[in-house]
Amino acid sequence: MLAAARRVLESDKPHLHAYMPNAGYPQVREAVAGRLRAATGLPYTANHVLMTVGAGAALNTVLKALLDPGDEVLTVAPFFAEYVFYAENHGGKLVVVPPKADLTPDVARLEAAITERTRAILVNSPNNPSGVIYPASTFVEIAAMLTRAARPIVLVSDEPYRALVFDGVPVPEVAPLVTRAIVATSWSKSLALPGERIGYLAFSPRMPEAAALFEACTFTSRVLGFVNAPALWQWVVAEVGDQVIDVAPYREKRDLMYEGLTRIGYRCVKPQGAFYVFPRTPIEDDVAFVRLLAEEGVLTVPGSGFGMPGHIRISLTVERETIVRALPGFERAFRKAQAT
Repeated sequence: MLAAARRVLESDKPHLHAYMPNAGYPQVREAVAGRLRAATGLPYTANHVLMTVGAGAALNTVLKALLDPGDEVLTVAPFFAEYVFYAENHGGKLVVVPPKADLTPDVARLEAAITERTRAILVNSPNNPSGVIYPASTFVEIAAMLTRAARPIVLVSDEPYRALVFDGVPVPEVAPLVTRAIVATSWSKSLALPGERIGYLAFSPRMPEAAALFEACTFTSRVLGFVNAPALWQWVVAEVGDQVIDVAPYREKRDLMYEGLTRIGYRCVKPQGAFYVFPRTPIEDDVAFVRLLAEEGVLTVPGSGFGMPGHIRISLTVERETIVRALPGFERAFRKAQAT
């Protein structure tokens, strides 16, 4: 990746850092489309791909195109906390649907939550904060549900953690399973460069509205102030965007944290991807339990911020030794909570 960046910076080829079509360089979009064709078997072209300033910009760009004031976006708890604001940014409302016990979508509950104002369903798998991967069968159910809807509803699949997977668990390609599918993603996690904002939107060729949404999002990306994705990083990901960091250290830390917590007595769905653990708290008040952990020098985030009170999110982006040092604190806080 660094070598690719150096090659772009040192090249004397003209217009490498100039204005380009707002959707991104056609050659870069075609490179991404080629990977999507190989992964999905669908006829993606450059005109199905819009380069964005990361996945957050991708989501805001598509929601700006989809929503009128008062429209609704369904999502499944637990969810990335900023989804609330992304919907509200464009006059919409996020409607949160409880999951099954294994933290995968409850499609019956999703269907019951659909109203005449529902415009999109927003999912995130591998999931932040739970690390759960939604199986293909879930997307097949969602596809059948959407065929029963009274008006078109799009599925927006937020996938920045797609490459960070453990134990060989497959991450389904959504577009072959759901007709109206839009993928929003970035290279922040797969290439470990979250500060370099580069991602894309991919509109399924199966979607009747693909061309219209591509044009609409090209416009909304500009008027939201993004204008275009960074030129340098477009060229870099065109060359090395299929590379992935070594996930083994994350898997080792996942195992260490999960096994340590469950040995103490925490209940937790074992993460299958991403770099978080999302255990239940031993008391109902997750904010109060976060404070107990803080007294032990352990920093976590309350699950209520992710739509699931009674849980905490633990990040695995720290050094292994930090987890080793933290586990006794997790145990002391657990015992204190049980004693109250």
